[in-house]
Amino acid sequence: MAGSGSSGSSSAPCASCKLLRRRCTQECVFAPYFPPEDPHKFAIVHKVFGASNVSKMLQELPAQQRADAVSSLVYEANARMRDPVYGCVGAISYLQQQVSQLQMQLALAKAEILLCVQMQHDGHATASASASPPSLQRRQQQLMESEAYGSLLMQNGLMNSTGAHQQQMLGSAGNTALMLQEACLKKESLWA
Repeated sequence: MAGSGSSGSSSAPCASCKLLRRRCTQECVFAPYFPPEDPHKFAIVHKVFGASNVSKMLQELPAQQRADAVSSLVYEANARMRDPVYGCVGAISYLQQQVSQLQMQLALAKAEILLCVQMQHDGHATASASASPPSLQRRQQQLMESEAYGSLLMQNGLMNSTGAHQQQMLGSAGNTALMLQEACLKKESLWA
């Protein structure tokens, strides 16, 4: 027989034994995780980690953890082939950066909504007292409140240190707040 699989019946050797051109025995550590119909799976793991290293890793693990370890090795090997320098760490870092940017955008959107709602509330209160829009002093106070909200977000860790891009966006929050205030004032003057 050419080789026996992990079950002991005559079948094709596992992908590892086929690639390494050796006899696949019943005790083969690779056979349950690298089936013969998926040779690419072992080939890429072998190319990045080496068969002897993978064999040692699998033998040191309990049997119930080996399948997860193989999945992880295959993922990491594929990531290393796509990005030889950073591998899966590059993908993780990129995703963390995206999450951080989205958190910052969400915080800025919440601050803008809060500011607009507050301006509308103040505008309705001012409109009932007099027909004039909020004073310049009140607009400056609202701008300071939105900047204080931004610094509060930084203190609470919603905006972590992922680079200068976030700081630039935070700096433009004041400009955004001013534009938002002007837009809200224009809407209020149309409603009045």
